[in-house]
Amino acid sequence: MSQSQKPGTIPAQMLPHDLTPWQMFLDADIVVKAVMLGLAFASMVTWTIWFAKSLELRFEKRRARQKNRWLERAASLDEAERHFNKEKDPVARLVRAAAHELELSRALPKDGVKERIVWQLERVEATASRRIGNGMGILATIGAISPFVGLFGTVWGIMNSFIGISKAHSTSLAVVAPGIAEALLATAIGLVAAIPAVVIYNMFTRSIGGYKLILGNASANVLRLASRDLDRAGLPLRQAAE
Repeated sequence: MSQSQKPGTIPAQMLPHDLTPWQMFLDADIVVKAVMLGLAFASMVTWTIWFAKSLELRFEKRRARQKNRWLERAASLDEAERHFNKEKDPVARLVRAAAHELELSRALPKDGVKERIVWQLERVEATASRRIGNGMGILATIGAISPFVGLFGTVWGIMNSFIGISKAHSTSLAVVAPGIAEALLATAIGLVAAIPAVVIYNMFTRSIGGYKLILGNASANVLRLASRDLDRAGLPLRQAAE
């Protein structure tokens, strides 16, 4: 020990000088590193879902609007079925489901036809809504648990810092600060992962709600065409044959 160094102090060459986020990550405990890497991966997943879901929602909403506008001008359900014969999107499935049920009910009284068509349309809408909502559960999970995962890393890091303080037999801020800074970095990364996930989740929730509204309007137009065809047919085929 040099004469200028006081007892109970740490030599200057032993103190950390670089407290950049990258260096703090490298100096962190293995558990804290695992927490940081997990949160960084969760953040990458969030932005990947945002990119993919944004493109999907934009495309699906534009396509559904175009087909819904066409249904508003259609004269009959048969015409709509022929027009969307080779399409596989939800609006086309609505048309085919209604046309299929109408075909199966040709020889039956028409009292319950509309009710059965409504059931079929609701099934198609539910399937489309579930498919467009893929990935939303992941966003909700990331937004909910990331702060707590980061907090766990912080608690673990601060615990290790206190252990290091006891081993160094010094309470100097220069000894305490690096370990606490490394621990707090885990909480910061947890917030970086959680905040965008929550914002993106809320944004997509509103957008999906708008998409469901478009499908609801399309379903109403399909039901209107089916009702028009039923009224145009007059008597069911079975009664007409008699």
